[in-house]
Amino acid sequence: MITRDIEATLRQRAEKQLVVTITGPRQSGKTTLCRQTFQEKAYVNLERPDFRAFAQDDPRGFLANYPDGAIIDEIQRVPDLLSWIQVEADEHRQMGRYILTGSQQFELSHHIAQSLAGRTALLRLLPFSLAELKRAGACMDTDALIFAGGYPRIHADGLDPAVALGDYFETYVQRDLRELIEIRNLALFEKFVRLAAGRVGQLLNMQALAADVGVSGHTAADWVSILEASYIVFRLPPWFENIGKRLVKSPKLYFYDTGLAAWLMGITRREHLMAHPLRGNLFENLAVLEFLKAHFNRGQKPQLHFYRDSGGNEADLVIENGRHLHLVEIKSAQTIAPEAMRPIANIRRALGERISGATLVYGGNERQKRSDFSAIGLDMIPEMID
Repeated sequence: MITRDIEATLRQRAEKQLVVTITGPRQSGKTTLCRQTFQEKAYVNLERPDFRAFAQDDPRGFLANYPDGAIIDEIQRVPDLLSWIQVEADEHRQMGRYILTGSQQFELSHHIAQSLAGRTALLRLLPFSLAELKRAGACMDTDALIFAGGYPRIHADGLDPAVALGDYFETYVQRDLRELIEIRNLALFEKFVRLAAGRVGQLLNMQALAADVGVSGHTAADWVSILEASYIVFRLPPWFENIGKRLVKSPKLYFYDTGLAAWLMGITRREHLMAHPLRGNLFENLAVLEFLKAHFNRGQKPQLHFYRDSGGNEADLVIENGRHLHLVEIKSAQTIAPEAMRPIANIRRALGERISGATLVYGGNERQKRSDFSAIGLDMIPEMID
């Protein structure tokens, strides 16, 4: 079993909260993590029709079967059970009594806010981080990392990423999508997702995307929300304040797994990445994910944005820490090019003392300290968060 970076945080939260809820994409390893961390706890999976029916028809009787609490998988399948868990948790006051998992973040968060507010810690588990992939013995070549992505089964079972991710997407469309919303034209939706993958790391122009697919802007907005709810994509918001400059206010679009994004682009072999025009975008996506995972694995809410002004100055990431901002530029090149940091220098002049530092994340593996920025490889990103 590969030790997950989030395990220590999970144990700490379970010692201080009545309930811990872990959300994340399907097959990101939530069940394995919970069962490995809390081996003494009973386990129940609400995907099983008999367990689900029992929990729906007789929630009190269902929970009575687990007097010491339990790991309850896919809790979003029986959202009404959360109210009964609240009653049980309040009555027994046992820390970490219930460990819940779910794979639909918005719907589940809504039910938790209604039933378990103040009683549950909320953690997010994404597919393997680079440190976890290294422990799993994965090939750490950059193109291999982008192509395979981080879903644990691909690495644990030695699966062909193109085949496994194709199956993953097909299962997602046939299963989760039908639960979230009725989509009559699945072929059109698949075209939408593929075109969205082609915009990874770019500003999200909803009207242009809708026009390219042939749907309304309203439909496109709904579909992006569905992809977010099921942990397929996320939007990185822009940073802006009233500082006398025209700043971009549209978000950028990223995928929660670069392997899935690459597959949706039609990349079915690692070698296809070498000359692919969007390789740099996928590298950027991989780096942004590492920052996101580093925060999530520590139980932190990421304060991540990007910066772009009307003069073309851009920082791929802006990390907020109180009033201070740290600027990050991401380049896939294996050599450090100081000229890549010129837009960052312009932003530093514009924002002045707000900027606490600047970092270049690049495709090499050497750390360098320059006079006005630091350069690090992908695997050094967690150290920045620490």
